[in-house]
Amino acid sequence: MEESARLTKPDRVVYCDGSEAENQRILEEMLRDTDSTQLNEKTYPDCYLHRSSPNDVARTEHLTFICTPNKDDAGPTNNWMDPDAAKFKLRVLLDGAMRGRTMYVVPYIMGPVDSPLSKAGVEVTDSPYVVANMRIMARMGKVALERIGNSRDFVPGLHSLGDLDPMRRYIAHFPEEKLIWSVGSGYGGNALLGKKCFALRIAGVMAREQGWMAEHMLILGLEAPDGKVTYMGGAFPSACGKTNLAMMVSALESQGYRVWTVGDDIAWMKIGDDGYLHAINPEAGFFGVAPGTSMATNRNVMEALHKNTIFTNVAMTPEREPWWEGIGVEPPKGLINWKNERWDSSKGPAAHPNARYTVPARQSPSISPKWEALEGVPISAFIFGGRRARVAPLVYEAFAWQHGVFVGATMASETTAAATGNVGIVRRDPMAMLPFCGYNMADYFRHWLEMGKRIPHPPKIFHVNWFRKGADGKFLWPGFGENVRVLKWILERVEGRGRGRETPIGFVPTRNALTLDGLNISPKTVDELLQVDPEDWEQELVDSKEFFQKFGERLPREIREEHEKLSGRLESAAGVAR
Repeated sequence: MEESARLTKPDRVVYCDGSEAENQRILEEMLRDTDSTQLNEKTYPDCYLHRSSPNDVARTEHLTFICTPNKDDAGPTNNWMDPDAAKFKLRVLLDGAMRGRTMYVVPYIMGPVDSPLSKAGVEVTDSPYVVANMRIMARMGKVALERIGNSRDFVPGLHSLGDLDPMRRYIAHFPEEKLIWSVGSGYGGNALLGKKCFALRIAGVMAREQGWMAEHMLILGLEAPDGKVTYMGGAFPSACGKTNLAMMVSALESQGYRVWTVGDDIAWMKIGDDGYLHAINPEAGFFGVAPGTSMATNRNVMEALHKNTIFTNVAMTPEREPWWEGIGVEPPKGLINWKNERWDSSKGPAAHPNARYTVPARQSPSISPKWEALEGVPISAFIFGGRRARVAPLVYEAFAWQHGVFVGATMASETTAAATGNVGIVRRDPMAMLPFCGYNMADYFRHWLEMGKRIPHPPKIFHVNWFRKGADGKFLWPGFGENVRVLKWILERVEGRGRGRETPIGFVPTRNALTLDGLNISPKTVDELLQVDPEDWEQELVDSKEFFQKFGERLPREIREEHEKLSGRLESAAGVAR
């Protein structure tokens, strides 16, 4: 802390204790800046709107670096910088960066306070907005200091807003030192260092060294009619409905199938004494995308957002309530947009497309009674998913762990207009970890393969695709709460009951294996949803091979073998079809 203060030269230093009185002082500090405002105290008690700089509205992957002495250890999918060069460059930007500001020292725990799976961190920041968000997203203050004690066992992170110039913005990770430096951004994953920086990039390195897993995964529990809850982890790239799945209102609730939320974004997993992989959600809150969130798409989070929430870059109604595109009500007259201007449709979206909410997880009606279980919850299934208009069926099960790792490693999504302006471009995103893997991804695949050998009862691995389209360009599957029908089949497969047919890519449900009663869906549509066309998959083989070539000799032999096996199975299937 003293070293950071000498470098950044703040006017004063505040050690955060995490108390409610301190929180009120931090929020008042936030409100002194013109970029934050309090929302309607009657309808949204203790809720705030923060507007970030228009040039600082998202994670900046091109300015995010992994700083290892050997460039190959960062790998071809990460931006690399030499650690000494990175420290020299960032020290220049951090020198005196906190003059005229307060330096807040934020000790925090990722995970339940007393869990052996949890880890501690300390973030130094000059942003009261970051402190207020970290209080929601982690267990912060005195409890963390007590856990750290006199040990050096914590991840240090230094953050400063700097001057918010994108040309002077860097998010640097030093895996060998378990250290994070971030300057020039006050936004989300660039500034809340416990989130992607620690909980995925640095924790991923720790997990590989220590024999556990840090994954970009939701954790949900599916309760069956007999009351038994089966836990699943799910990895999905952005715009694939991850948060909505984690907090789903089940369409089969009347039949006794209920979904419980353990986490919506990150899972830390260790092998338990019972031989199962046990997972905790290291976060204490949800930092979710607001646009598109409504009572129809995610009733649970909408109910959670009415108190103790910080909204970022949403619009505000004349009644001082938050509003965004897709909220389910028309924009009212007098709406103020995310740039604090009176809005009309000529000004583009009223809320920024990446506008966010930060809300305590405990406020969700779907939160699992086990969400803070110290030993974590036992994971029975991993679900990988992407956004594909063709190719991938609604759901399929991998043949075994090694094949499942290959399925995760070949995960891909087609871009939407919101993402790039180019629609339908296939982007590989293995295990949804492409932006978050803190070391060479080939070594990450190796870690997955090695973990599979060590877990006595490894989770079964599945792939889902809610986004398959028919010839008319419309989605074939209704999605949202109906996705529980797919989870039910996954549960049945875990229990050795669900019916499936073998295809070249894995086991696909037989037409009658899915519970479809109450759904207006024709047998022809079901067949189309579950179809595996060898010709479509031939192109997949070409694309994935090209992606894997990036890793050269470092790519595990097992991944190449699975690629060859799939090629052979597809060739046989195409021959039979002919």
